[in-house]
Amino acid sequence: MPSTSTILITGCSSGFGLETARYFLDKGWRVIATMRTPRDELLPRSDRLRILPLDVADAASIRRCIESAGPIDALVNNAGIGLLAPMEGIAMDDVRQIFETNTLGTIAMTRAVLPQFRERRAGVVVNVTSSVTLKSLPLLSVYTASKAAVNAFTESLALELEPFSVRVRLVLPGRAPGTSFGANARQRITASGHEAYAGLMKQVFASVQDTSTPITHAKDVVEAVWQAVTDPSAPMRIPAGADAVAVAAGRPAA
Repeated sequence: MPSTSTILITGCSSGFGLETARYFLDKGWRVIATMRTPRDELLPRSDRLRILPLDVADAASIRRCIESAGPIDALVNNAGIGLLAPMEGIAMDDVRQIFETNTLGTIAMTRAVLPQFRERRAGVVVNVTSSVTLKSLPLLSVYTASKAAVNAFTESLALELEPFSVRVRLVLPGRAPGTSFGANARQRITASGHEAYAGLMKQVFASVQDTSTPITHAKDVVEAVWQAVTDPSAPMRIPAGADAVAVAAGRPAA
């Protein structure tokens, strides 16, 4: 794609989304960075940047965002919610919230841009999921299910859109302890505890925060998204981060 292309990225208030927006700006792209609560100070001023409000779990918010954005060349579905907790300690309302954002939000955003991509016979959708969909871990049953559903959705949709020259790809980050995503997950583990799992929770939480073994950095995810967007020969699944690469290759991550 030429550097004058336009990319829309969800979940840009922090973490992978914010760094991806910065990277594409630096590469000369027009960037539409979306956030539930827009904050102009997060990104450098540029005539190629627009920051728009977006809640991917709200149909009206999606409609307004897409109408305001106008034509785009690439969509990166990055917005997501983390949840690290035993199944018995999770309220069903929380389960629904996870799926509304991680799964249905991704599907709704993708559906919203497909007409323009299909009509132009060009466009790229990149869905950011997780390497936990490749290797099961405890206390992540709901989160993993929400992301695994996106994997299946993406791979099927890619076949559906191939006749229209629209590409659909997956980026699968590994463990990134330093992100705000991890901080949100920590809040949820406290709120969703269950005394029977106290020992397991302590053990898993310590391993999640361990930085002595391979982890994923924002740069890894940004570069994987760049490859997925700009390289037509990129594979369907792109692991991002040393730990994710190891898991995808069937090797121990430590």
